[in-house]
Amino acid sequence: MTSKEIIDKLRENKHYYGEFGQQYLSNSNISTLLDNPLALREPQKQIPAFLVGGYFHTAILEPEKLRSFKVIEATNRNTKVYKELSGGEMCLLQSEVDSINLMTDKLMSNKFCESLIVGSTMQYEEPGYTILEDNPWKGKADIINHDENLIIDLKTTADIKKFRWSAKKYNYDSQAYIYRKIFGYDLIFMVIDKTTHQIGLYDCSDKFYEAGAEKVKQASEVYDLFYKTEGFEPKQFFINQTL
Repeated sequence: MTSKEIIDKLRENKHYYGEFGQQYLSNSNISTLLDNPLALREPQKQIPAFLVGGYFHTAILEPEKLRSFKVIEATNRNTKVYKELSGGEMCLLQSEVDSINLMTDKLMSNKFCESLIVGSTMQYEEPGYTILEDNPWKGKADIINHDENLIIDLKTTADIKKFRWSAKKYNYDSQAYIYRKIFGYDLIFMVIDKTTHQIGLYDCSDKFYEAGAEKVKQASEVYDLFYKTEGFEPKQFFINQTL
């Protein structure tokens, strides 16, 4: 396949997240490879935070697709109403949607943030791939701003004062590194606090990118050992360190 054919196929979620896309590593694999490599590509359990994050991204980038989300008027997910209407699926609560709508309005009412998000040269939810450490990696940029030569990644946080710490914990450094390699632009995180609605813009230092590159290198070494080494028996693997 040509590069264009691969990217066109990755634009469809069923391929990006499905069997076709699984031939590529992604930043979401970093934690698994570093912490529990045998669990690589096991189905990820759906949790409310993922659903809320997905709705927020859709509200900003693809509002025409919001109807695809099922929203239930219930106080929480343990109520009889929720269990009956959800049919066993993970659904959004109306209160969560109301909160997301407030965050969306807050973000888009900030003229500087809006200027980074809205424009004729922007690309939204754009996939790409590259080769890093002799392995294929994929990524999907929230916003590619060709006017400013930037990738904008949207994040929500429970405490914006702790975002600098969260960025390392949740491997945003490796995400920044991978995306810069794929798309050729530096990355800025556009963050909004879910409680206070404070907005933060975080650019990435050379040190941050270097930390991300090191994580990608370590994850690739683990992947090569567990999944590309002929005759390797994962059950015989153990960690050996001196305390």
